[in-house]
Amino acid sequence: MMRQKPIQKTAAVPLALCALVIVTLAACTVGPNYVRPGAEVTAGYKELEGWKVAQPNDDTLRGPWWELFNEPDLNGLESQVDVSNQTIAAAEAAYREAVALVQQARAAYFPTVTVGLAIPNSSASTTVRNGSNTRTNTTRYTLPVDVSWEIDVWGRVRRQVESSSASAQASAADLATAKLAIQTELAQDYFQLRTLDAQKKLLDETAVDFQKSLELTENQYAAGIVSRADVLQAQTQLKSTQSQAIDVEVQRAQLEHAIAVLVGKAPAEITVATLALTGQPPAIPVGLPSELLERRPDIASVERLVAAANAQIGVAEAAYFPTVTLSSTGGFDTTSFSKLFSLPSRFWAVGPTITQTVFDGGLRAGQTAQARAVYDANVATYRQTVLTGFQQVEDNVAALRILENEAQVQDEAVRAAQQTVAVFTNQYKAGIVNYLAVIVAQTSALANERAAIAIMGNRFNAAVLLIKALGGGWNASQLPASP
Repeated sequence: MMRQKPIQKTAAVPLALCALVIVTLAACTVGPNYVRPGAEVTAGYKELEGWKVAQPNDDTLRGPWWELFNEPDLNGLESQVDVSNQTIAAAEAAYREAVALVQQARAAYFPTVTVGLAIPNSSASTTVRNGSNTRTNTTRYTLPVDVSWEIDVWGRVRRQVESSSASAQASAADLATAKLAIQTELAQDYFQLRTLDAQKKLLDETAVDFQKSLELTENQYAAGIVSRADVLQAQTQLKSTQSQAIDVEVQRAQLEHAIAVLVGKAPAEITVATLALTGQPPAIPVGLPSELLERRPDIASVERLVAAANAQIGVAEAAYFPTVTLSSTGGFDTTSFSKLFSLPSRFWAVGPTITQTVFDGGLRAGQTAQARAVYDANVATYRQTVLTGFQQVEDNVAALRILENEAQVQDEAVRAAQQTVAVFTNQYKAGIVNYLAVIVAQTSALANERAAIAIMGNRFNAAVLLIKALGGGWNASQLPASP
């Protein structure tokens, strides 16, 4: 009995070796591994020196930061931002798009399988069939199944997935940035509106006092004590003050409309009750500069874009290496539909394909250089964003510190102006000074009181901007780990 030659075993050895080589090479990933770029961070904030910030019990911003201001109307408005604001809706849609791109990139890990059904009807030429004049019509039934799989030998797919995932994280940070921006703008508009309410209240109360002064002047004019000019000056002052109060109403209406748009409503649907701004802004926990890198979503976004650009370098460099594709095709092919699924109608082919670009006119070199340039640009943008973040914190810490001192001095100016008004009013009643002196004193007092209200509004605005500069309680740990 003759021994059969081990043909199948011999053929299996190269296939096994090929599979081993492919699996080994698949562990390779070309391109640089990502390392977060360095950024200059100081040990502390310059503007905190010499100024003790009252710290709340917690040393970080957490949850809805606007609740620090203890404004129920503001809390109600802010709660509507995420639900109705269209800018945030657009940012949320952009994030979902980025997640879908990650899904598309991951699809390259798997083979592509296609199934088709073809029923071509053909007629052969009679002039090329050995002189036969008989025309033959043939109908074929073909049901092929094609499988193609590009093996990620050099990590091109892995780098693309890495890049898409980092881009999706950047988009998630952009969404957080958009939310913080809208929330901040809403709070700014709200406190500006409350500042105008305080201005309106002051002007209305002052107009009442000026009305009394006008009546006093008219009585003295009727008694022949003062001239008609004093009455006219008093009337002018009253009407001017009333005009200023009306002008405040225009600005308030516009702010109310802006607030409505920020919460995604038509201006006719939102009415903010009149309430004068009082008190002082809350204490804002500043923290350390090193913490800012994790607390600002805009910094997190550009850092993730750096990671995405770094991965794209690997994608570009993978083009220098051969592409390994496993492909197979099989199915049924027959001229008789009744025999389509019979074993004799089967056909198949399977095997690997390795392709290598040997000349591209510098295309791959240009793509790699472009990827590295994009990476460098993103690194520069990241570092600039970090510096800008520090600047914004320093700016608003300085603003709060300086405005607090200014408010104290301005309060003293208000008290002095009010005392001046009282003195000149008494002297006018006694006939010692003319009414012009009283008007000058009253005008100065009103200007100082309005300045004090403006400073108070600026302090609240600086507090809101400081919270924004600190990230509004956001943290990089909130980024999705793997979109």
